[in-house]
Amino acid sequence: MASEEASLRALESLMTEFFHDCTSNERKREIEELLNNFAQQIGAWRFCLYFLSSTRNDYVMMYSLTVFENLINKMWLGVPSQDKMEIRSCLPKLLLAHHKTLPYFIRNKLCKVIVDIGRQDWPMFYHDFFTNILQLIQSPVTTPLGLIMLKTTSEELACPREDLSVARKEELRKLLLDQVQTVLGLLTGILETVWDKHSVTAATPPPSPTSGESGDLLSNLLQSPSSAKLLNQPIPILDVESEYICSLALECLAHLFSWIPLSASITPSLLTTIFHFARFGCDIRARKMASVNGSSQNCVSGQERGRLGVLAMSCINELMSKNCVPMEFEEYLLRMFQQTFYLLQKITKDNNAHTVKSRLEELDESYIEKFTDFLRLFVSVHLRRIESYSQFPVVEFLTLLFKYTFHQPTHEGYFSCLDIWTLFLDYLTSKIKSRLGDKEAVLNRYEDALVLLLTEVLNRIQFRYNQAQLEELDDETLDDDQQTEWQRYLRQSLEVVAKVMELLPTHAFSTLFPVLQDNLEVYLGLQQFIVTSGSGHRLNITAENDCRRLHCSLRDLSSLLQAVGRLAEYFIGDVFAARFNDALTVVERLVKVTLYGSQIKLYNIETAVPSVLKPDLIDVHAQSLAALQAYSHWLAQYCSEVYRQNTQQFVTLISTTMDAITPLISTKVQDKLLLSACHLLVSLATTVRPVFLISIPAVQKVFNRITDASAQRLVDKAQVLVCRALSNILLLPWPNLPENEQQWPVRSINHASLISALSRDYRNLKPSAVAPQRKMPLDDTKVIIHQTLSVLEDIVENISGESTKSRQICYQSLQESVQVSLALFPAFIHQSDVTDEMLSFFLTLFRGLRVQMGVPFTEQIIQTFLNMFTREQLAESILHEGSTGCRVVEKFLKILQVVVQEPGQVFKPFLPSIIALCMEQVYPIIAERPSPDVKAELFELLFRTLHHNWRYFFKSTVLASVQRGISEEQMENEPQFSAIMQVMSGRGDCRVTSANLLLLTRSLCLQKIFRTTMLFQFVNVLLQVLVHKSHDLLQEEIGIAIYNMASVDFDGFFAAFLPEFLTSCDGVDANQKSVLGRNFKMDRDLPSFTQNVHRLVNDLRYYRLCNDSLPPGTVKL
Repeated sequence: MASEEASLRALESLMTEFFHDCTSNERKREIEELLNNFAQQIGAWRFCLYFLSSTRNDYVMMYSLTVFENLINKMWLGVPSQDKMEIRSCLPKLLLAHHKTLPYFIRNKLCKVIVDIGRQDWPMFYHDFFTNILQLIQSPVTTPLGLIMLKTTSEELACPREDLSVARKEELRKLLLDQVQTVLGLLTGILETVWDKHSVTAATPPPSPTSGESGDLLSNLLQSPSSAKLLNQPIPILDVESEYICSLALECLAHLFSWIPLSASITPSLLTTIFHFARFGCDIRARKMASVNGSSQNCVSGQERGRLGVLAMSCINELMSKNCVPMEFEEYLLRMFQQTFYLLQKITKDNNAHTVKSRLEELDESYIEKFTDFLRLFVSVHLRRIESYSQFPVVEFLTLLFKYTFHQPTHEGYFSCLDIWTLFLDYLTSKIKSRLGDKEAVLNRYEDALVLLLTEVLNRIQFRYNQAQLEELDDETLDDDQQTEWQRYLRQSLEVVAKVMELLPTHAFSTLFPVLQDNLEVYLGLQQFIVTSGSGHRLNITAENDCRRLHCSLRDLSSLLQAVGRLAEYFIGDVFAARFNDALTVVERLVKVTLYGSQIKLYNIETAVPSVLKPDLIDVHAQSLAALQAYSHWLAQYCSEVYRQNTQQFVTLISTTMDAITPLISTKVQDKLLLSACHLLVSLATTVRPVFLISIPAVQKVFNRITDASAQRLVDKAQVLVCRALSNILLLPWPNLPENEQQWPVRSINHASLISALSRDYRNLKPSAVAPQRKMPLDDTKVIIHQTLSVLEDIVENISGESTKSRQICYQSLQESVQVSLALFPAFIHQSDVTDEMLSFFLTLFRGLRVQMGVPFTEQIIQTFLNMFTREQLAESILHEGSTGCRVVEKFLKILQVVVQEPGQVFKPFLPSIIALCMEQVYPIIAERPSPDVKAELFELLFRTLHHNWRYFFKSTVLASVQRGISEEQMENEPQFSAIMQVMSGRGDCRVTSANLLLLTRSLCLQKIFRTTMLFQFVNVLLQVLVHKSHDLLQEEIGIAIYNMASVDFDGFFAAFLPEFLTSCDGVDANQKSVLGRNFKMDRDLPSFTQNVHRLVNDLRYYRLCNDSLPPGTVKL
């Protein structure tokens, strides 16, 4: 005992030193090593048992429990049975003796260690494990301890970690399911007893404004008067101990409900009891009484009472989240909904004492979150099931949900409620689409609710009605989705508006348009307040109140313009004619507004509050352009409908729009406004494509400005967009016109002139100009290259999916620039930023215009690249991870990917060079380095080389191989094929664990060389990847790939491969290998086979863990 005593004192001293502020990291490492070595000793647990019973030092107790935890989870198999019995006996006794005095985290850890023993030994060697827990729960003195043990057991045994065999996991789940009825009965009893005990002694509350709440709606929701009466009982005031026991019981239920199936074990009385406790979260009066009484009695605070409500709602939500509901449980479910909506009515009850919002503000925030979760689950999972019940009043439910949504005390709460409405609107839309005959009946049922929702959501985005809340929203900080809080608020609101528009187009339009008109009148009326001052024009509105009102009106106009733009999709397609007049009204107004803004130059006007009003005016102007752009598809349909008549109305719309755009394409205009104008121009040129667009004077003006060498260049993004629009005007075919009316010859000449002007400076960079005696500084050269290639690349990218004629004209115009690029490339090979841009340009050319470039020139490009990318050059680029050099190599490999997948024989002569480059130059450099991005592109290139050039390696087709059965294939280029397969199998590290692997495996398995020399290596690598958990996200794909390989010859897989694989497995003995083999059933369907693969992997990992835990020298028979 003296040695144990001395060890304890030494350990306490070490622990105190370890956690002391002055201890150095080096000394901490020494202590850590000492403690680890002590823990590894055989019999160390005896010392730890003594430490636990003899110390009050928290650090020592935690260390001792960690030693036990490690022993049980990693070394238990090698512990002598006598020692196991002693540990199983001593630890529960220790817990029972000290549970009231131990700190809660030590007590919980000790419970976890005892449950870990049960996980290993119950019921065979620890038969009274669960019985002891039930006894603890039933004894009033130890009820809390029993509940903690029960919750820990549910957590650790129902969904155990992977350190158990699959058979043991299944056994544990079955054992627990056998106990569910008993456990739920006990928990019901505990909760009912506490409720009844305190209900009897609860004083009758004084009359209050909330009494007599059961109105018509309540009697609708709760058919049985008894349940209504039951739920109207006053909420008891609990003492601290009762509250603690109830919270533990509810925590247990929440975890149990997460994994047990819905069944008769979950009784009506249990559900009713849970709902009783859910009331704790929403009963403000009782919370106030508790806070008054709490000072004089042993009562819990209002906050703790609210926590009981949160826990009860967690239980309800666990049940709600289950989609699979047995028929016999549906009635319980209906009862749950009825009881929850009683609570919802209670929360949203409006009376003199409380407005709904102040009531919600007084409730616990977590309770509101749980309640919102419940409503979301109800709508998303169960609404279609419940709506058919005649006794469930869905419209009344929507009324309550409406009140709940629009009285949320926080923005996040409001967002969550909008999500629920979105789910409901989606449900309604899909229901109508599936039952078109009932459309009118369904819409009539919900019309009032939807109109009310639309009106209120529109009011909520307007400063006119909701200024205080909207000003709280942050409009500067971007979230993960690159939007501000204000933008998110607006976007989510407009999604709801759009979904209502889809269901009720006429109502939605007649609600929104008048509101837009009101704000437009204010905006269009600003012209009368513009006066000329010395430095330009000034807005003569100076009174603080007027400025504030104008600010609110402009913000609202901006939001409403976005709303109108969001609804554009509901005016096109089949409904174009029916809704034509409404759409025309909107478009005409938008055209008028954009022209007005451009003509009086509101974006340059001086204002009394420039920091506020100027951004507002710019934003309204930009949003009007963006809203008009949203109607480009409508304009395109209008164009195709009227092209024969060429109606003046349409021509006027387009001409006026161009008059609004042209003044904005200037370096003097703010970027936000400039880019909005550019995007609108692109949409007119690309989507609408009117024949007369090029002849409009405003368009000619833009052409002249862009091609004028002396004009100041726009910012990069705007320059690219304008050049794309001008190119598309000349290249894209006009809709509804035959080929002979497309005027290609004239357009081709004009396009060549445009590209010539845009690339003038670039084409002057002859290779001699960048020689050592260059006249122009390198930085200036780089600027010209960047500016020109960004424009040309964008033009090619946007034409790549168009007609052959368009691509031909495009390439004719670009031909000289492409040749200059190829000539410049070698001179800049050591300037990775320039090489990166050039390769981006060539990659876009290969993807979009490789046919137009022709074979000889394409060959010249590929040969130039292959010559330039020597091993030294590749190494220089790759060795700087994440650098521009790496991106250069990635783009080069992407170009080669396009080349190897080109059908026909044109580029086949390059295959040997490409494979050699991959295998002999790129792979050796990246093999020993992380280089994830370059590796990804290399393996993609190798995959495409195999997938698109099968006949390069195997003369017969895959189909012929299948038809002949498995016969002798004509193998060619075998060394290259073998080298690729070696790299792709990764010699122990999986390289092809992607969807590509699934395409390859079936083809590969047909080839004799793969079956005889590589199949085992491939499957072995894939199984090792699963065992080592290095690619967990790809488990499913790897399982399917293994199935693909096995399914070619199942007999061979089961009879030869599997035994051979198990024989080669290290870390498991012969008996374990035999068990693994027997457990792998000979199923030949995909789901069962992949389940067997994952079982094999799990159990192999488990056996290795067990064997590692055995003490050295253990003899295994």
